[in-house]
Amino acid sequence: MNPLALLDEACRKRSAAAIFCGDARFDYAGLRDLARAAGRHLESLGARPGDRVAALFPNCHLYLAVYFASLLHRFVLVPLNVRLSERELRAILEHSGARLVIGDPGLAAPLLAGGGQAGHGWIAGPIGAAGPGAAETAGPDARHLYYTSGTTGRPKGVVLTLENLAAHVDMTLRELRFSADDAWLHAAPMFHLADAWAVWTATAAGAAHVLLPRFAPGAAFDLIETHGVTLTNLVPTMLRGLVAEAESRGRPLPSLRLLLSGGAPIDPGLVARVSALLGCDYAQTYGLTETSPFLTFSLPREGQAALPTAEGVRLKARTGRPARGVELRVVQPAGADTFADVPADDTTVGEVIARGATVTPGYWRDAAATRDAFKGGWFHTGDLATLDRHGSINLVDRLKDVIISGGETVYSTEVENVLYEHPEVREAAVFGVPDETWGESVRAAVVLARADAAGGEDLVPFCRARLAHYKCPRAVDILIALPRTGSGKIDKKALREPYWQGRPRRIN
Repeated sequence: MNPLALLDEACRKRSAAAIFCGDARFDYAGLRDLARAAGRHLESLGARPGDRVAALFPNCHLYLAVYFASLLHRFVLVPLNVRLSERELRAILEHSGARLVIGDPGLAAPLLAGGGQAGHGWIAGPIGAAGPGAAETAGPDARHLYYTSGTTGRPKGVVLTLENLAAHVDMTLRELRFSADDAWLHAAPMFHLADAWAVWTATAAGAAHVLLPRFAPGAAFDLIETHGVTLTNLVPTMLRGLVAEAESRGRPLPSLRLLLSGGAPIDPGLVARVSALLGCDYAQTYGLTETSPFLTFSLPREGQAALPTAEGVRLKARTGRPARGVELRVVQPAGADTFADVPADDTTVGEVIARGATVTPGYWRDAAATRDAFKGGWFHTGDLATLDRHGSINLVDRLKDVIISGGETVYSTEVENVLYEHPEVREAAVFGVPDETWGESVRAAVVLARADAAGGEDLVPFCRARLAHYKCPRAVDILIALPRTGSGKIDKKALREPYWQGRPRRIN
């Protein structure tokens, strides 16, 4: 598969309309023309091969065009999370060394120096003084720079290469049996690899792209029904909403053949409801930005006999078996240079490590983080799991202090740094607690600087003024002192434990 020839090949595979976005609809030749126009516009503003170009769009046909424009002109695209605050976005722009921003006029204009120049529905322009990394190159094969978090301190950029992209396309074409008869719904955000991987795979198959700017269960149901959508990927919150919509309407979605979901473990009962109410198959996925993203699928292996219904549902709710071309191990001790595989007893817990052509070569401008992530020659995910005799893994906990809320990654230290900006906060600890809607929600425990200080009622709005809202604590516990480990560190496990008691795993 040649990623640079994707659009030309898609034009040959599908001459009918392929892009459906609101009232806009056109074929792959039209998408190619729009991508060329975006590329020429960026070149006219000074973009050259290897330059980082940031993109800030909701899900739309313009975003599709910009993804392809960056690939064809060999820019390194930096997709920006539309939910981040301006402060968070500027931290990413500075760290990435992006020279230009292209995006939706309403979203991108505040980031542009001189107001930017309008294009075919987009606005583009320089961001002002380039960041300290502007003169650096990301390597001749780098194509994407995804930020795992827009921190106020040091953002972490994941470099993905042309090889990563090509390997992931080849793998997903085979695993998910994409064809020109398929239609993909871009429902999860396209700035996130939960959906962006399908930009390339659906195009390689000559499948249709159906775009949903902002997820709402009713709107998603209508688009699936109207355009005959056959596949999509939904974070668990979206999946629950779509299932409830089907139940309220009293009819399935017969065009759907497969629903994917990841970002958090799933209840087998919900898997059964997907089949019963939507009438389609389901597969759990697992992966990271660093792995392009997919590492596993809970789909049966080729040639594997069908299992009884109850057992099949249980296995589909597991994290799954390794994807084609991915080497996956579960090892102890976690985070070490030298490690050993855990027994395949589905009880012993170890860290998931991986290697293969879909795994990032490293982090942008962060050699220390790259060395730490690739100890012993394998990429260390920081996720803890068990392994069964069939080679299927099941996530049970996280090694790192991250929270997954509604499919979005929240780094506890980032939220803590903002809490420490408040003059009344002396100590702060942020952790994840179970949430039936979002999987996990953010909670904080703080010690106030003065005994007579107010009760911290303004801490949540204080965070919301500085961070994307999904990162902000839903509740703050005011404590006299935070629990400590024997070495004197704040004991987040002790803070989390009361909320997770009675649950078999510490992720939700």
